[in-house]
Amino acid sequence: MTYENVKKEPLIRVAKRPELSSKKAMLIRFSSVLVALMIGGILILALGYNPVSVYAGIVEGSLMTPTALKATAKIAVPLLGAALAIAPAFKMKFWNCGAEGQITIGAIASTYFALYQVDNLPTPIFFAVTFVVSAIFGGLWGLIPAFFKARWGTNETLFTLMLNYIAIGFVKYLRIGPWMDKGQMFPKIPMFSKSARLPDVLGVHIGWIIVLVLVIFIYVYMTRTKHGYEIAVVGESISTARYSGMNVSKIIMRTMFLSGAIAGIVGWMLVLGTNYTLSDTTANGYGFTAIVVAWLAKLNPFVMVLISVFLAVLQKGSNTIQTNFGIPASASEVLTGLILLCMLGSEFFINYRFVFRKKTVGGDD
Repeated sequence: MTYENVKKEPLIRVAKRPELSSKKAMLIRFSSVLVALMIGGILILALGYNPVSVYAGIVEGSLMTPTALKATAKIAVPLLGAALAIAPAFKMKFWNCGAEGQITIGAIASTYFALYQVDNLPTPIFFAVTFVVSAIFGGLWGLIPAFFKARWGTNETLFTLMLNYIAIGFVKYLRIGPWMDKGQMFPKIPMFSKSARLPDVLGVHIGWIIVLVLVIFIYVYMTRTKHGYEIAVVGESISTARYSGMNVSKIIMRTMFLSGAIAGIVGWMLVLGTNYTLSDTTANGYGFTAIVVAWLAKLNPFVMVLISVFLAVLQKGSNTIQTNFGIPASASEVLTGLILLCMLGSEFFINYRFVFRKKTVGGDD
């Protein structure tokens, strides 16, 4: 290599890293969390607080009392459900960014029955019907971008994102229109009666049991079934899937219906188990945060459980330190964002490395 060629090389370039052992990968991920906590500690110090006390407050406010544990679980359950919803689509490399809308549509379906049919159905039948209807409507909402992708090759990322706003806009119409509570000055949808609320198990609505069942179902579906194998093949190469005789359009639509159906079930949990009404913010960002969960977990449902709980602890703990320490909400969000940024950044260093240009003294190498 001549000196002139060396000069043309960039000073730093990014290269694919050889596959790391699971131990080294876990060490990098653990180190990223420590780095995030250190950076967060500097931020907390700059605000005039003791980082150790603040971090202890996060743990105490999210895990150390029965009330805190229940509140943390109510955050983790829909977050885990939303992550499970997008996992099959992401495995297929169909970038479903529309879980927010699919959750909302499922919630709308449940709300109709909670407002107008709860007195006409026995309680077990009511919950079974709302569960199924929410899943169907969420699945159909997910089927819309899948059909356009399969038929005309549209961009699923933009399509699913835009459908989120349509779903939320429909809720706004219902809130100020046909479903508005006439007895309120501020336009809102009425609260559900007690007979339309999910029963609790160990202090948390029964949805947590359903989500844990879904964890096992999605794992088996994606790793032990023909459908899961087809999803993986389509994700690797659509051309290979077609060459092997797979109906790619059918696989895309079937998978997105499943994805939307699970998101619809999350909407069912949120309106009947947590909020007891429908609003513009029912999905509460779970569909977007779920993307981070699924990405960090490498689409492994069991790892999603751990990450969902971790993020729920951060969210609930952040709310607590706002109250106990008077830390601004924006600072709490920055702290959470730093931890997420570092965790996501660790995946870059697991897969890639920086290569620096070697110094060459004159002549050829």
